Amino acid sequence: MKNSKSFLLIFSVFFIFPLVAENSLPRGFKDIQLGMNVDEAKEALKKDTDFGYHGERDVSLLPGENRVLIETDSERGLGSNFLTRCWFQFSNDSLYIITINLNRSRVDYYSVFTTLKEKYGEPENITPQMATWKNDAVTMTLEKPLTLKYIDNEVFKSLQNSSNIAPSGREITQQMFLDKL
Repeated sequence: MKNSKSFLLIFSVFFIFPLVAENSLPRGFKDIQLGMNVDEAKEALKKDTDFGYHGERDVSLLPGENRVLIETDSERGLGSNFLTRCWFQFSNDSLYIITINLNRSRVDYYSVFTTLKEKYGEPENITPQMATWKNDAVTMTLEKPLTLKYIDNEVFKSLQNSSNIAPSGREITQQMFLDKL
């Protein structure tokens, strides 16, 4: 009996717990994390030359309340050979979408996909255009040709719910058709 309990404990520590820990999705890339405010993100971008952040000229306001976008270009200067352009979208001073374009001449879709699959398990959804990993807090997508996105689910959902855009006639009739299936 004692041996079986010891075996179960050893099995759990070495095989089950690492799988659970490994499958938690990241909240961002390197030191840039979802939920940061604009000033925190600017400071982190200044410290990490891989992104090619050039300061205030990379920051713009988006239409709507309290929406800011930081766009960086790693190809224009001392940035990483693996990144090209990156976008950081904020709503109410909180980073809620990180979009990273990877350099296709340095890394390929399959290598990135395989690495993400090994680290985070099978994607929740996979199509010819993208693979999606998701938990309650974060959605991470790998899109073709080679874009990695991190999305704060709570902020994104609240922005979708507060959108004033009504569905088009085509969308309504399509939904009516689909409801009949």
